[in-house]
Amino acid sequence: MGFLYGCTSSATNAEDPQPQKEKPALQIFRLEKQSFTSSIRIPGELIAFEQVDIYAKVNSFIKKLYVDVGSEVTSGQLLATTEAPELTEQLDAAASKLKSQEAVYLASKANYDRLYETSQTPGTVSQNDIDQALAKKNSDFAQLEAAKSAYKEISDTRDYLQIRAPFSGVISARNVSTGAYVGPSGKGSELPIFTLQQQKKLRLVISVPEAYTGYINNKVNIDFTTRAIPQEKFKATVKRMAGALDNKLRSERIEMDVINEDKKLLPGMVAEVSLPLPSADSTFVVPQTAVVNSTEKLFVIKVASQQAKWIDIKKGRVQGNQVEIYGDLFPGDSLVTKASEEIRNGSAIPRVTTVKQ
Repeated sequence: MGFLYGCTSSATNAEDPQPQKEKPALQIFRLEKQSFTSSIRIPGELIAFEQVDIYAKVNSFIKKLYVDVGSEVTSGQLLATTEAPELTEQLDAAASKLKSQEAVYLASKANYDRLYETSQTPGTVSQNDIDQALAKKNSDFAQLEAAKSAYKEISDTRDYLQIRAPFSGVISARNVSTGAYVGPSGKGSELPIFTLQQQKKLRLVISVPEAYTGYINNKVNIDFTTRAIPQEKFKATVKRMAGALDNKLRSERIEMDVINEDKKLLPGMVAEVSLPLPSADSTFVVPQTAVVNSTEKLFVIKVASQQAKWIDIKKGRVQGNQVEIYGDLFPGDSLVTKASEEIRNGSAIPRVTTVKQ
């Protein structure tokens, strides 16, 4: 009975073998060039369009302050007056010297004029006397001009005792009080008297990484938000580009002008900038699943003559699940939609299914 059982089992296995499952067809897509516009989000900073620390031009004492923190001022407006008694004394001395030199010059000029008129009668005055009188008049005139310059220099210096706004803006800091001793930076004042900012127009500054600098131009419009007003979007246009990379950050400084008439935005605010990266030419764009990022290299898998071929590439911009690639590729090439290292270079690909990209 055991022998018969064994025969029956063997015959059954031979007549009803298990069928092998056929591998599914590999999905591929046709490579095509297309325009690709992406964007990146970059932190930025809002700074005053113009900002200046205002120091006293000469060593002096604060006599009166006319503005304070938050004051809106116009160009040329008087901000403070200072006093320096020694300047008044120097100006008085220069004025006295100027008057004295005027008298000397007038005397030498009158002497020369008399000699010249007398010399019109032949033999009355020697030519040497006339030459000496002319030289004395010219020397006294030069001394008079020097006295005038000295007086004007001291007078102009005294005008610096009145501190005025160089441009229209807002006083954002005041560091002194009446009676304080002030002077040029490092020679009387460690801190400025005032800090003046232009706030109705701001600069939005961002640093664009090297990989994206080729897509930026002076016509790019951007949107940005701030942490203080997250519900509102603001707009700006690229105005200035550094044209060079920062040696440490390897990025390019980009500036945009922001009109801020309502002063809703403040200098120092942090902005989140959405920077579009338009492409001038069409490029190859593929799904991210078609790119294999191995430990050795970056590649896509091309299918040609029923064989897989690894093609080295470089990645460009990324937007969503799409990525821009560069490599030894041509329009119409067939690439594997879901590539992996399991599909070995040179392996046979007997069956494929073409899908839309």
